[in-house]
Amino acid sequence: MSGIDPAGLARLRAARQLLHRPTNAKDPASIARAIGGAQAQDVYAGPLTFRSRSRRLTAADIKRARTEERSLLRTWVMRTTVHMIPTDDVAWWLPLFEPGIERDTRRRLSQLGMEAGDDERSMKLVAGMLADEGPLTRSEIAERLERAGVELNSMTRLHVMRLAVTSGIACLGPDRGAQTCLVRRKDWLGNAPPFDLDRALAELARRYLGAFGPATDRDFAYWAGLPLRDVRAGLAAIAQEIEEMRVGGQAMIGLRARRPRLPRTGQVRMLGNFDTYLLGWKDREFAVTGEHALHVKEGGGGWIRPVVVEDGIVLGGWRSRRQGGRLEVTLNLDEAERERLRGKLEAEVADIGRFEGTEVAVVD
Repeated sequence: MSGIDPAGLARLRAARQLLHRPTNAKDPASIARAIGGAQAQDVYAGPLTFRSRSRRLTAADIKRARTEERSLLRTWVMRTTVHMIPTDDVAWWLPLFEPGIERDTRRRLSQLGMEAGDDERSMKLVAGMLADEGPLTRSEIAERLERAGVELNSMTRLHVMRLAVTSGIACLGPDRGAQTCLVRRKDWLGNAPPFDLDRALAELARRYLGAFGPATDRDFAYWAGLPLRDVRAGLAAIAQEIEEMRVGGQAMIGLRARRPRLPRTGQVRMLGNFDTYLLGWKDREFAVTGEHALHVKEGGGGWIRPVVVEDGIVLGGWRSRRQGGRLEVTLNLDEAERERLRGKLEAEVADIGRFEGTEVAVVD
C-alpha cells in the first residue's frame, strides 16, 4: 500500500481535475470525460468549468460543442443534477441514472398536486409535439400542454420537462435565444444501443477514480448519488486496475499507475458556481479550511459558490455581475493574499474576459 502525504492531497486532486490547464486540454468532450462530467445547472457558470481547465477554449466553443457538434450533452445525471457529459458516452451513462430520476420526478409531480395520470398524458403529448414540430422551448411545450388541458404551475412545469428528458422521450438540444429547446431524443442522439448494467458500473468507477482519486467508496457513492452496493459492484469489476493507498490514517483507492504528474506549485484558478472540483468527495476539508467554508457555502442551501483556489486550496471567493455591457468581478480575499497573488488574479480575470468575449473589470 503506497502512501500519500495529506498535505499534498489537494494538489494531487486538483491535477486530476486538470486545474493546471494542461496544454493538451483542447477538446470540450475530452475534458468532460476526464473530469467526470461538468456540473452545469447554472447555464453561465457551467462553461467556466472548461475555462479553468483549458487555455484555448471559449464560451462559444462550449456552446458549439453542445448545440452544433453535439459532442456534449447537457442533462440530468449524478445526484439528480444537470451536467455536461460527452455524447459518445450517453449510451451507458444515461441508463445508469435516468430510471431513478424518472421515478423521483413522477413522485414529485404527484406531491405537487398533478392529477393522477396527467404525467403520462403529458409525456404522450410532448412526444407527439416534438415529432411533429421539432425542437420546442420549455415555454412553448408548457403552452401546448395547458391548451390540451394539463394544469401546470411553476414547479410542475419544471418537473414535466425533466420527466420528458429522463423518461427517454427528449433531450436538451439546440438553443433558441436564451432558452434551450427540448428535441426528440431519437432525432438528436439516434437509437440507443443495448445497455449492460455491469459494464456501465465498471466504467463509471473507472471514470470516477480517474477524475477524483484517491478517494473512498463512500466518496464515490456521494458523488454519483447511487447506492453504496452499486458503486462497490463497479469497483469490484475493475479490481485489477485499482491500487490501495494510505492518506494519513485513511485508506483510499485510485487507479493503478495513473497518478498524474504534478504541475509546478502556485497554480491559481477562479472557479465558477458548482465547479466539479468541489463536488467529488463527501468531505472537503482537504481543500476548504474552516475559515474559508463560508466562501464555498455562502447563503446556505445546496449552492456551491465561486471560489479562488491555489494548488487546490480554497483561499477566498469571488462574484460577478453583468453591468453596462461588461462583466464586473468582486474579489473576496484577505488583503495580504490579494496582494501576494495580484499578478495571477489579474491574469485569471483577464482570461475570464477572453473566454466570455467581453470586457471584465475588478470592482470593490
